[in-house]
Amino acid sequence: MPSCARLPIALVRRLQPPKRVGNPLQVGNLPHNQYMDQRYEDLLGAAILGIDTLWGGDVMCPSGTGRFIADSWFSDEPLPSAYTHPAAARVRETGGVSSRQPDNEAIEAYLAAIDIPAAIHGVKLEAAKFGGLRRDYVAGLALCFETMFDLAMEILGKGSEVPYERCVMASTGRGPEPSDPAPKRERVAELLGESGTATIDRWRHEHRIPMASIRTLGAAVIAYFDQLSAAHVTPYLPNALRSVPRANIQFLPIQDAWFSGSMNYLGRARRADGSPEYEATYEINASLEISVPEFLQLVSHEVVPGHVTTFAYLQNLYWRGEVGFEASVLTMNTRAAALFEGIANNAILMAHGVTEVDKLPDKDLQVGVLLALLQDDAKNEASYLTWREGLPRPVVAKTLRSNFLVSEERAEKLSGAWGRHPLLGRMYLPAYRAGTEKVARLRRMLPDAQTLPALYGCSGLVDVTTIDRAITSSAAS
Repeated sequence: MPSCARLPIALVRRLQPPKRVGNPLQVGNLPHNQYMDQRYEDLLGAAILGIDTLWGGDVMCPSGTGRFIADSWFSDEPLPSAYTHPAAARVRETGGVSSRQPDNEAIEAYLAAIDIPAAIHGVKLEAAKFGGLRRDYVAGLALCFETMFDLAMEILGKGSEVPYERCVMASTGRGPEPSDPAPKRERVAELLGESGTATIDRWRHEHRIPMASIRTLGAAVIAYFDQLSAAHVTPYLPNALRSVPRANIQFLPIQDAWFSGSMNYLGRARRADGSPEYEATYEINASLEISVPEFLQLVSHEVVPGHVTTFAYLQNLYWRGEVGFEASVLTMNTRAAALFEGIANNAILMAHGVTEVDKLPDKDLQVGVLLALLQDDAKNEASYLTWREGLPRPVVAKTLRSNFLVSEERAEKLSGAWGRHPLLGRMYLPAYRAGTEKVARLRRMLPDAQTLPALYGCSGLVDVTTIDRAITSSAAS
């Protein structure tokens, strides 16, 4: 097909590669998966990977340096033409609209070939056919995709400026607001007996991890949290999930990354019987300044019982036909991502079976967790100060250092590469705090026997706006 020909949405399905023989959700003589709907899956794949490609992402790249919107593709389904079309490769190679100098010719050719707005609209129509929480979950995805597409058009000069309020509301379900770091900052000062960034810098230096030891230490910490999770998390989950590997991951230090770390859930390896291996990698920035207590929080966040565990459980639920196709292609900058960050930020408390930081068993661990939570408050603040207040980068960086106690390296990245990014700064940075507060509130109000199964998808895939109803409906049944 000529690259200048726009793809009618009616042809999206026809242009898919042939379906492979067999159904990954069928095991032995199990019945056909109730969630399978080919048209919907084609539309959703086109929408997600269309947006991902437009922003320069590559879901098949094993490294976080190449991924962007789409976090996973572990369904064994053929990739849609939104990914495989010849025009897509050039957009990915040149960085899409995320590039400092977008290749407008490549982007125009891609948009002429793949009708992303039509795919998103199709997802909205399909979502309206679903019932209950799934309908609202998919509708929320479509809302975020529309916002991400309009942000791309803003960058290209093809659309008006997207209001900051719309961006934050799309990804978190609530409007933008500044962070209040005072209670956590004061508690850190109380624990250490001193206040100020100099005190924190000295504490980090005294507890600093040498990057040369990161793999050895990482393996030990992962094993530690896996044991804690076996004691305080898995007993509340269905039996079918208890045998799923919670932490099949490798730590990989990388140089000069624009991020502090990237969890890359792969999920494409298969055992002899065809079942998933649930594998992932974690790339950690070799220049990251991090203390041992902060590293403990990082492992619980990124690995177990945080992101890797969450994705592995969802892959297992998808494999067994308990959730739909949307669970196999998870995305950033969405309400689902906000909930995943909330689970991850509360993971260290979940692993210890507590709901408050001051119930953790070690003073230094409490300090490390509080500093990590302050960093996520700082992410929200960087977004707010940059996009709502319009403050210059040096002012934002200074505020993050003094009020939120982040390191100089973190202050620089959050006020710069992250905070000023037109998509991450406006949609993703506020998601951390929004998700963290939601999960913490639910766990304080209700026992883990009610909250944990719903958080991990056992009542269906949910996001930061639908999780309350999932817990309520599960308790009612």
